[in-house]
Amino acid sequence: MRVAALARLRLTDEEAAGMTTQLERILGYVDLLDEVDVSGVEPTNQVMPGETPVRADEPADELDPELAVANAPASAGTAFAVPKVLDDEAEG
Repeated sequence: MRVAALARLRLTDEEAAGMTTQLERILGYVDLLDEVDVSGVEPTNQVMPGETPVRADEPADELDPELAVANAPASAGTAFAVPKVLDDEAEG
């Protein structure tokens, strides 16, 4: 239940029991992976060789604010409207 509280999830006891079982299975699999001998495997952060292409950082024409929010699920004028994720007490 602590993980659910940290994630700000409201779960019923039945949902929490199911999630606990699923999390235990995931952690069991991670433990299984810890047993794999990777001593001859070189560490990597890319699965494909080569560099990531990067474009030049050059100024471009401004984007019309109304166009920027045109496909947003919710907007307030020319701003993106997003759901509140912090409680009032967490705001500082």
